[in-house]
Amino acid sequence: PAPGQFINELKTSGFTGEELTAEAAVAYAERRMSEGRFVSLGGFGGYIVVGFDHSVDNAGGHDLAVEGNSFDGSSEPGIVWVMQDSNGNSLPDDEWYELRGSEWGSENHSTRYAVTYFRPVGDAMSVHWVDNRGERGVVPYMSVHSQPSYYPQWFEGESVTFYGSRLEMNTQTDSSGKVWHLPYAWGYADNLGEDCEAIGESEAVRCRFDIDNAVAADGSAVELQYVDFVKIQCAVNGVDKAMGELSTEILAIECVR
Repeated sequence: PAPGQFINELKTSGFTGEELTAEAAVAYAERRMSEGRFVSLGGFGGYIVVGFDHSVDNAGGHDLAVEGNSFDGSSEPGIVWVMQDSNGNSLPDDEWYELRGSEWGSENHSTRYAVTYFRPVGDAMSVHWVDNRGERGVVPYMSVHSQPSYYPQWFEGESVTFYGSRLEMNTQTDSSGKVWHLPYAWGYADNLGEDCEAIGESEAVRCRFDIDNAVAADGSAVELQYVDFVKIQCAVNGVDKAMGELSTEILAIECVR
């Protein structure tokens, strides 16, 4: 994940305080998803990668589903990427393809975006960032989540850079001053769009995805017969003054075949 208010947090997000290595962080994410609990991706660029025990065929229509915790007025969209295990080594080290969503090609979507986060110099401090557009900001420290730092404690070095595609914040302020984080039409995780549905009595929402929407880095369509790996990346770089940074949360990634 990128830095965020649920990172290292011991209660709501279930960290133990012993996640001091990348391997321990992966084990944490695996445990959370096996329990049907959310894994927060933190701020922009934070991501999770999963592999299936079989190739997911592109058979027309929806092939994949992602469960998030969006609800009316609170969408924190993540972009979905897919990969074929082309070299057959069972590792996600081939080419990633973005799945095109409703905002592809619009002013709300941009590619080749990057954010560098800097380790705070002390406890209970916001995480500062700078992007490749020359903009600066912070992941604000929120008193409601009082772990010493939102910077992942297993990260080495004084800074870390995340790359990916960006979606602009889709917000609306009502007459009372409340800010609503509205969904985009379709094609994103943790986004209450027209391709999503509530799951029974749970707080989860399942959004569906079509492998036919895969595009290459230059924007051209890619014909994939199957995929083996899926990556979800937090696509927004924004802050709600009351709620903190926008961060995609994921509960499950599924093959719907």
